[in-house]
Amino acid sequence: MSERESMPYDVVIVGAGPAGLSAAIRLKQLAAEADTELSVCILEKGSEVGAHILSGAVIDPKALDELLPIWRDDDCPLARTPVTENHHWILSEKGKSSFPEFMTPPFLHNKGTFTGSLGNLCRWLAGKAEELGVEIFPGFAAAEILYNEDGSVKGVATGDMGVARDGTHKPDYQPGLELHAKYTFFGEGVRGHLTKQLQRQFDLCRDAQPQVYGIGIKELWDIDPKKHVPGKVIHTQGWPLREGEANGGGFLYHQADGQVALGFVVWLNYTNPYLSPFQEMQRWKTHPAIAEILEGAKRVSYGARAISDGGFQSVPKLVMPGAALIGDSAGFLNVPRIKGTHTSMKSGMMAAEAAFAAVQAGRSSDELAAYPEAYAASWVYKELRGVRNVVPLVKKFGDTWGTIASGIAMWMELAGLRWPFTMKHHPDNESLVHANEARQIDYPKPDGVLTFDRLSSVFISNTNHEEDQPVHLTLKDPDIPIGYNLPVYAEPAQRYCPAGVYEVVGEGDDLRFQINAQNCVHCKTCDIKDPTQNINWVVPEGGGGPNYPNM
Repeated sequence: MSERESMPYDVVIVGAGPAGLSAAIRLKQLAAEADTELSVCILEKGSEVGAHILSGAVIDPKALDELLPIWRDDDCPLARTPVTENHHWILSEKGKSSFPEFMTPPFLHNKGTFTGSLGNLCRWLAGKAEELGVEIFPGFAAAEILYNEDGSVKGVATGDMGVARDGTHKPDYQPGLELHAKYTFFGEGVRGHLTKQLQRQFDLCRDAQPQVYGIGIKELWDIDPKKHVPGKVIHTQGWPLREGEANGGGFLYHQADGQVALGFVVWLNYTNPYLSPFQEMQRWKTHPAIAEILEGAKRVSYGARAISDGGFQSVPKLVMPGAALIGDSAGFLNVPRIKGTHTSMKSGMMAAEAAFAAVQAGRSSDELAAYPEAYAASWVYKELRGVRNVVPLVKKFGDTWGTIASGIAMWMELAGLRWPFTMKHHPDNESLVHANEARQIDYPKPDGVLTFDRLSSVFISNTNHEEDQPVHLTLKDPDIPIGYNLPVYAEPAQRYCPAGVYEVVGEGDDLRFQINAQNCVHCKTCDIKDPTQNINWVVPEGGGGPNYPNM
C-alpha cells in the first residue's frame, strides 16, 4: 500500500470560498506587515476556484472594504453593478403588490450594495491571495481530519484518487496527501462533512440551537436588452408556496452583461413530503410578473445549494484545539438581509488575526480563543443578534403574521428596545407530516421554454463525476428508503433533491432505491432533510461536481 506524503504549513484552509480566501489574504497581509514568513495553503474540492460557488448574490462590501480597500478600482468584477433599485413584491397566483420600502428597516434597503457573481468574486480573491504567496490546490477534496496524539487537530488529508466503485485501485490510483498545520480552518460551506465530524468530536453545538436550512435554486438568463435594468433587485414572497406549509421566496437580480440571476428559496422546515422545491421554483417563473421579464430570454445556467438559516442562536463554538470554523461552516447568514458573504469574509479575517498572533507567539494546536472573543465584539455579532428572532417568528406565525411580527422585532432592536429572549429552532428533518396526512401536489409538465425538468437543468450546471468511484451519497441503513421512508413519507428524497439523484424504481414487491450520484450538484439537501438522517453526504473524488460559470 502506498504511503501518503505530507506537507507542513502554518495554516491550512479547507475551502476556497469567501471566508477561506479572506482568511488566507489576511494572514499574508499580517505576515507582510510584520516582515515575517507564514506558509498558507487552501484546498478546494471544485475543479477550479468558483466552480462550486453559488449565491444570488447581492453583496454588502463592508468586509471587502476592510480587507482590500481599493477593490473598486482594481478590476474586481463585483464593482461592475451597484444596486440601483430595490423592490419587494408580495405575490398572489396572478397578481402582485409592492411592499413599501419605508416600512422596512434601513439595513434591508440594499443601499451601497452590489450584485454579481460570487463565484467570479472568489476567482478574483484567489488571484489576490496567490499574489501574496498563498498556495491554492483546486481539485483536491479534504476527505479526512488528522489528529495529534493529544487529540488536537493536526491537519487534513485529501482523498485518494483512482479508486473504483468496489474499492479497488485503478491503474491511475494516487494516494491522498496529508497537510499538517499549526492551525486548520474549516470553511467548507453549508453542512460540511468534516465540520459535522468536528462538531461531534468536540461537542461544538452543545450551547447552540440546531442549525436550520433552506434550499436555494438558481438560474441565469440572458434577457431582452430592452428589459434589462442593471442593478435592479427584486425579492418576492407568497405564491406559489402555501401559507402554513412552507416558507421562502424568490429573487431576481439584474446583473452585468444583460443577464438576470433569478431563483427561489424554500426553507427546509416545510411539512408536506410531496413538495418539490425545484418544481416550486419552476412554477414561480410562470407568474405573470416574472414571465414578462423572461419573455424572449434564454436560460444559460442552473445550480442549487443549501443555505444556513439558523443565524445568531445556531452559531456553534468556533474553535477547538488546532482548528476553527469559518464562514458558512459556522453559519453567519443574516437571513432577513439575505446576505452572508460579508459576515463570512469577516469571520475568516478574525480567525486569521487570531492564528497569526498565535503563530508569532510560538503556539500551535491550541484553541484560538482570540477568534470567538473578536466575534463577540464585532459588527457580525451585533448584526446577527439584532435579527435573531426573524426566522423563528415567520416559522411560528406564518408568512403574513410572521413577517409583521419580525418587522416589529427588527424596528424595536434598531430603537434599542432589545427583546429579552431568543427564540428556538427545531431540526428540519423532523418537520414532515406523514404522506397520508398531506395533500398531493400536481405540478405542471415543463414547457422547455420557461420551465424545465431536472435532468436538463443538471446538464447546464456542467456537473460531472467519475462514474467508477465510490458513491459519495452513503446510506447508514440501505433498507430505510423502501422499508420506512416510502410507506411513511412517500420517500421525499425523490422530490427534495433538485438534481434527480434519488429515484424509487421497479414495481410491486420489486421496488428499489436508486442513487444517481453522478447528477449530484453538492447542495447537501439530502443530508439535511432526510427524515431519519439516513443519508450522509461525503466528498467525492476531487474535482467532481458542478462547474458553475458566472454563478
